[in-house]
Amino acid sequence: MPELMIRTENLTKRFPCSMAGSERGCAPLDARTAGGEALRWFTAVDHVTFDVPAGEIVALLGPNGAGKTTTVRMLASILKPSEGWARVVGFDTVRDARRVRHAVGLLTEFPGLYLRMRADEYLAFFGELQGLSAGRIRHRTEALMERFGLAEARHQRLAEYSKGMRQKLALMRAMLHDPEVLLLDEPTSAMDPHSAKQVRDAILDLRHERRTILVCTHNLTEAESLADRIAIIRRGQIVALDTPTRLKARLLGPPLLKVQLAHSLDGCLPALADLVQVETWGDTWFRYRTPSPETTNPALLARLAGMNARVLTLSEVPRSLEDVYLRIVESEDEHGR
Repeated sequence: MPELMIRTENLTKRFPCSMAGSERGCAPLDARTAGGEALRWFTAVDHVTFDVPAGEIVALLGPNGAGKTTTVRMLASILKPSEGWARVVGFDTVRDARRVRHAVGLLTEFPGLYLRMRADEYLAFFGELQGLSAGRIRHRTEALMERFGLAEARHQRLAEYSKGMRQKLALMRAMLHDPEVLLLDEPTSAMDPHSAKQVRDAILDLRHERRTILVCTHNLTEAESLADRIAIIRRGQIVALDTPTRLKARLLGPPLLKVQLAHSLDGCLPALADLVQVETWGDTWFRYRTPSPETTNPALLARLAGMNARVLTLSEVPRSLEDVYLRIVESEDEHGR
């Protein structure tokens, strides 16, 4: 079994309502104020349990306020859990907080940058905080600047950088000490398509190097292209966790298949009724579902050939992660009412 690089068990975080607001409602707990009234608390993350093995990319999806950023901050030893525990690279995020912070590379959604610094000075500063030697800092800075297309801008002050350049520099800071685990909150935010592709390619390269990556994103296409598994968090709880393929099969049913003929259907659909249930059709095509395509599809093609129908293509109709996400979120909304 692959080594588990991230482990959580009943990970929970509560805030006093005055700190967190009450978008999901506040519940009274036993703790009492000086006046004797029960404190009211907001549960941002609610008993979250999941594991991530070495070399896997997990995308954490969810609406604003679902608990994504709070989960990442607990994994990075920035916030202490109210209940439950988390271990990163084998270190407990509370007892071994310093070791966790050294083992992970963290990119927050709104990274703080020292705008008066030059880029190479900025990276050197954070490299020293991570205990890297001057030579190692120089080597890593040059490699990362080249990878992300900022080599010519390394001596510029950060105030002169565009939003996309600043985001790339923040990612370089997270990667500088070559961490085993990366926690990335909206890594391609504010980037142009070319820069976003550079970042996605870098993330995929890191997976090949057996790095473990947790990505929070609102970009569902990006999540599907990057992630081995998708975790959907809603109201502080993980409501789905699986591969994109299995999530689609479980939540959207059997795949939708399309047959395209080289000519009109010419009334052939009734002759196929015992094989497939046709859902939609046009002049030269029809769509159907089957729970056993490995047996149904050959039989269907044989039946069509016997009818002298010329089949151009038989293909699966693409289903997006957006379909899965909306199905889950809408279902949760209905249950929450």
